[in-house]
Amino acid sequence: MSHSYNRIWIHAIWSTKERFPLINSNVEKILYAFMVEQFKELGCPIRIINGITDHIHCLFLLNPLKTTAEIINKLKEVVRITLISKAI
Repeated sequence: MSHSYNRIWIHAIWSTKERFPLINSNVEKILYAFMVEQFKELGCPIRIINGITDHIHCLFLLNPLKTTAEIINKLKEVVRITLISKAI
């Protein structure tokens, strides 16, 4: 029986709309913690997450059962809804 082994690291970058500096230190703490939790739920461990006021960088291990697009779209949707509901 053959086995395959996948270990693909993805470097994703998200920016705020029109690169407005919306990510202050308070939002950053909440946002990063939430993103880490969401990546765990999607089966994609994060190596590092960081950014500045207008964008975020994230290096994560791709879940071999999901596509990159599925991961990114799901994360964007959940983060957007959460930030709107918390009125951050």
